[in-house]
Amino acid sequence: RARHFRRCRSTVLMNNLILPRIVTFSLLVVLSALVGSASDSPNILFIAIDDLRPGLGSYGSEIAVTPHMDALADDGLLFDRAYCQQAICSPSRASLMTGARPDTIGVVENYTYFRDANPDIITLPQHLWANGYATVRTGKIYHNAAFADEELSWSRSPTGVKTRAKWADPVRFALPENGGIHEAKIRELGADAHSALLKGPAYESADVPDQTYEDGYNTDLAIETLHDLVKNEQQPFFLGLGLKKPHLDFIAPKRYWDLYDRDSIPIAEQVDAPQDGAAMGLHASFELRTRHAIPKYGDIEPGLARTLRHGYLACASFVDAQIGRMVAALEDAGVRDNTIIIVWGDHGWHLGEMGIWGKATNYEIGTRVPLMIWTPDMPAGSRGCTTDALVELVDMYPTLCDLVGVSLPEHLEGHSFGPLLGDPDRTWKTAAFSQYPNPALREWAANPLTDDMRELFFGPLIRDVEADIIRQQGDNWDRDLFENDLMGYTMRTDRYRLIAWKDVKAPEAEPIFIELYDHENDPTETTNVAKRNPRIVSRLLTQLDAGWQGSLPAE
Repeated sequence: RARHFRRCRSTVLMNNLILPRIVTFSLLVVLSALVGSASDSPNILFIAIDDLRPGLGSYGSEIAVTPHMDALADDGLLFDRAYCQQAICSPSRASLMTGARPDTIGVVENYTYFRDANPDIITLPQHLWANGYATVRTGKIYHNAAFADEELSWSRSPTGVKTRAKWADPVRFALPENGGIHEAKIRELGADAHSALLKGPAYESADVPDQTYEDGYNTDLAIETLHDLVKNEQQPFFLGLGLKKPHLDFIAPKRYWDLYDRDSIPIAEQVDAPQDGAAMGLHASFELRTRHAIPKYGDIEPGLARTLRHGYLACASFVDAQIGRMVAALEDAGVRDNTIIIVWGDHGWHLGEMGIWGKATNYEIGTRVPLMIWTPDMPAGSRGCTTDALVELVDMYPTLCDLVGVSLPEHLEGHSFGPLLGDPDRTWKTAAFSQYPNPALREWAANPLTDDMRELFFGPLIRDVEADIIRQQGDNWDRDLFENDLMGYTMRTDRYRLIAWKDVKAPEAEPIFIELYDHENDPTETTNVAKRNPRIVSRLLTQLDAGWQGSLPAE
C-alpha cells in the first residue's frame, strides 16, 4: 500500500507542475459523449464480490495471494476508505444498484425485495439500458435470483451454450461426505425446517476444477457472453459478474488452499468487544454457528479459527483467479482498452475480530470494503494510486453514469467520484454513512428474531446477549424497541467513527446510546470514548443529522 501512496503523490505533484491545464477526467468524458454516439461509449465490466473485506495484497496484506486484483490496482485507482451503506448483502446491493440509501428504499434486511417496495425506481443497469447499453449479468449482482430484477435491469440473458456443454451444473459441495451431511439433514428434518438446522460444513477443499463451483462456472458464462456481445451486439455493454466467495461456506478448489501455509496464518488478536461499546453492537456469530461442526456456544478455538481464516483466504484467491480470467478475456476479445473495470465488495467481515465471525456490524471492519477502478482514459498520474478520499458504494451509480456521459436520474443519493480519477488527493466528502439494525437481537439476515431462533440452539446465546443489553441499558430496555425498532446509524469522518443508536419510530429523539471511536489513536476501535468527548459527540451528531447531503465536497 505504501508503494501506491508514493507513486500517487509524487506523480500527481509532477502533473500539477507540468500539466496545470488538465481538465478532470469525468468532464473530458462528458464532453466527448456530447459529440459521440452510444456506440462510442466505453463498455463496463462490473465485478461484485460477496463478503470480501479489504484484506488483499493491494491493501497491505502480507499473506493474501491476490495477484490479479493487485495488478488491477497497480494500473488503476484504489480506494482505501470505501464504505457500504449496510453491512449485509441485500440492503447493500439494493442500495448501490438503485443509487438510494437503505432507509430511502425501505430495505434494511434480506427479505424485502427492493422492486416490491419501489416499483418505479430506476436501477443502474436499467438506466444504462435506456441509454443505449446492452446489460447482462452472470452470478450474484442483486441478493438472489428472486431479487434479480430480470425484466427491468437486464436487456438480455447470458450466453451459455459452450459452457453448459463442457461443464456439469455447479455444486455446493464437491466432496460426497460434505454433500451427504446437508442431504441427510434434509431427509431427517424436511426441506421446510429452519435453515439453521440444514447447513453443511463451513469449509471444503476439494481437488476439482474451478468450474465445479458457481464462481468458476459463472465466470465461464461471463466470458462466453462477453465474446457474444463483442461479436453480435452493435452497442456498448454493461456486463456484471457476481462472485459469491468468500461468503460462507468457505469452499474453494484445493489448489487455492495450497497457496497458503496454514501454520503461518495469523488469527485475530483483538478478540474483545470494544470497551464501553454498545452491548447491542455485536452479534453472537449466528451465521457461522449454523454450520455443521461449528460450536453452538462459546469461543471458536484457535485451531478452528486458523482453519476458517485459511478457508477465507483460499476463497479470496479463488475469486481473484476468476477476475484474472475475466480481464484476460477482455484482452482476447479486443475490448480491454475500451472497457471500464470496477471491482467492489458488498461489505466487510469479522474473522474473529471483536470476538465475532461474520458481517452485520456498524464497525469499521464490517462497513469498510474493497473498491478499485480502471478506466481507459485515466490520467497517467493517477494510475497505481491509492486515494484516502471517503467514498461510498452508493456513489458508484452516479460515477459510472458520469464516466460514460449518461445523465443522472433525480433520485440518486450518491455523489460521483469521477473527479478523483483526475486528482486522487483532492478534498472530498467529509463523511461516509452506514446503518445496521441491532445486530445482537437480529437473525443473520438482519430480520427480527423469530420464535424458532429462540427455540433452537441459539437460545442460550440470545439470553446471554439480552442480559448484557439489559445490564447496560437499564431503564432504556424495552423488548419491542430493541428487537424491532433500534437502528444504529454510523458516520465515518476523516478521524472519527460515530454510532448513534436510535428508535426509528422517534427519529428526532435523542439517541438511546452513542459510540465514538478515534481512528487517529485507536484505528481498530477498541474503546468507545463518547463520554470523554461530549463536545465532539455533539458536533458529530449535528453532522449526522444533516445527512449525506451535508457532507458532500464543495463544487
